[in-house]
Amino acid sequence: MKLFEELQWRGLINDISSPEIEDMLNNKSVSFYIGTDPTGDSLHIGHYSSFLIAKRLKDAGHHPILLVGGGTGLIGDPKPNTERPMITKEQLDHNYRKLRKQVEDIFGFEVVNNYDWMKDLNFLDYLRDYGKYFNLNYMLAKETVKSRMDIGITYTEFSYMILQALDFLHLFDQKNAVLQVGGQDQWGNITAGIELIRKKTGKEAFGFTMPLITKADGTKFGKSEGKAIWLDKNQTSSYELYQFLVNAEDEKVIDYLKKLTFLDRPTIEALEEKVKTEPFKREAQKVLAKEVVTYLHGEEEYDKALHITNALFKGNVQDLDKNELIDAIRGFDTIQVNEGMDLVNCLVESKIASSKREAREFISGNSIAVNGIKVTDLEYNVNQDQCIFNNYTIIKKGKRNYYVLELV
Repeated sequence: MKLFEELQWRGLINDISSPEIEDMLNNKSVSFYIGTDPTGDSLHIGHYSSFLIAKRLKDAGHHPILLVGGGTGLIGDPKPNTERPMITKEQLDHNYRKLRKQVEDIFGFEVVNNYDWMKDLNFLDYLRDYGKYFNLNYMLAKETVKSRMDIGITYTEFSYMILQALDFLHLFDQKNAVLQVGGQDQWGNITAGIELIRKKTGKEAFGFTMPLITKADGTKFGKSEGKAIWLDKNQTSSYELYQFLVNAEDEKVIDYLKKLTFLDRPTIEALEEKVKTEPFKREAQKVLAKEVVTYLHGEEEYDKALHITNALFKGNVQDLDKNELIDAIRGFDTIQVNEGMDLVNCLVESKIASSKREAREFISGNSIAVNGIKVTDLEYNVNQDQCIFNNYTIIKKGKRNYYVLELV
């Protein structure tokens, strides 16, 4: 397949500004940009597909530029239902430096900061040189603005579209970036930039968007129990990332393999058949987890994630070293209990059991393990000397339910 056809097969093309994009991607070499605002100091898994598109284009001979919006981040892209909280300049600068290093380390892209060309722009020049090219009705018709009209939108957020269009014009002029790539929620901002370039220079620029990755229920992909899945392994460990991906829904795992890996079509179609015929083996999910963790963090981190997974699955917590245990328990809620409490009361206090009677049944029925060792003694006490490190004790109920107790 040629590049454009492959992107279509992978489900990575949503909107295109011109049919010429197909020939541009397949047969030319162009500079393009993709942007993100530094609202956090790490990219998350939701960004990953977008940045992989940029990597796919790079591998096909195109030149990617990552714009980290130190300027637009001071304003904030309008959210669908509320205004974004303002971030301090100091925090934005910290986030920018962290994101720049992360992107350079993982993807090797050129990185620019739009604060560099926005910081000296005064208000009168902004209105005269850029604002006059934007018709109010045109801006109100954009989806990101229209969705906020019922609850209201500030002039600050309303101006975001113009600032992003200014970015495209700047990179078009200074870096010959003729193409912008973004998520489907950025379509209005991308087309605004194309229009500004046409009106200011008389030349044509291009853009395309990709669909947002979702779960089977239509909600955004990228959070586990309300927590974002970060690409920084110090914020989301390789084990947590592995678990998030290996638990992907059967209905969506092939979609994720297409969008989040470089596996070829025959390999993915073979895995798709396995999902249909042997879903219980979760082979597609395991391949997805291996590909993403290895690409982001390396083979050693993947092996570590697999080792933790196997140890917890078999109940062999004692096989894990301190660092692996720390990674393992980061994914669990920590429950505080009094040191020296008997196990029956521990199970009730931590809500592992709903009553003392149920707790006794769990213990007598060989369903409870403390730090990897089965406990059937109803008089067993949870003490400091049993802790695996610091004040932590791991309780396992049944085959897969883990709880972390902190003794106080």
